[in-house]
Amino acid sequence: MNSLLGAIRPTTFVESEKLNDRLGIDLTIASETFQHTGSFKFRAAYNLALNVPNDEIITASSGNFGQALAYACRLLNKKCTVVMPETSARVKIEAVKSYGAIVDLIDTRNVGRAARVSQLAESMTDVYIASAYDDLHVIEGSATLGDELAAKDFDVVIVPVGGGGLISGISNGLCRNGHRARLIGAEPLLANDAANSLRAGKIVVNEIEPATIADGARTVSLGKHNWAIIEPGVAEIIEVSEDKIIEAARLYFSLANLKVEPTGALSLGAILENKNVFSNQKVCAIVSGGNVDAEIYRRILED
Repeated sequence: MNSLLGAIRPTTFVESEKLNDRLGIDLTIASETFQHTGSFKFRAAYNLALNVPNDEIITASSGNFGQALAYACRLLNKKCTVVMPETSARVKIEAVKSYGAIVDLIDTRNVGRAARVSQLAESMTDVYIASAYDDLHVIEGSATLGDELAAKDFDVVIVPVGGGGLISGISNGLCRNGHRARLIGAEPLLANDAANSLRAGKIVVNEIEPATIADGARTVSLGKHNWAIIEPGVAEIIEVSEDKIIEAARLYFSLANLKVEPTGALSLGAILENKNVFSNQKVCAIVSGGNVDAEIYRRILED
């Protein structure tokens, strides 16, 4: 693997008649659950690891970017350290370790992710500090999904939003291919800094790390590189309640035969919040990943 396109897997497009009948819309699911390491983050992480000259990379991640970067570094023979909150899904923590990376667990009530990364980086001689979203290499990696979507005739594309790496990349991919789909973000109501930012016309920061079940969206703010693309390129950001996130994950399981993590269910959750808005349109819902802790997933399906 010596190129990005040679490394990534194409996204999986799924059309569920049962789900579409339930919703009453024309929906196509673009699932990144079958991507390397189980999420779209491999696109971003591999592109970054491939293009930075450093032999060691450090990042902070609740899981998906961390394991994607760990795997990418293993493929490219680079060292990797991932700072992770203690509250991260156990399946994600173990996955990062299994790919050979060093995991540094922190209590985010006592130390911030960025502060811990900076502290550790001081003792590393040739290290690249990678943001899971606010990095041009990350955005370009995510843009490859936008390239794939541009080959379809969707009217609307709905994308989960945390730090903004995926939606900004998709925006770039669609735009450079001349595709004019309406791009909509889907964000937890408990972590609605992106929606607030779009309303305010500037980056709005959460005071603390949000306690949403969608762990991939527990960011305190959008990245600056991401915001520069999101502000002009995203039509709106729909705020999704915790109940709708859970309901969406259940519907993916029962009607589309997909195991989806809560963050990945945000796009369908946005549809559940506003079903009537999407009638008579060809809609694509992005599933960003499927890495969910078994116990959390059991509770989602049983509640």
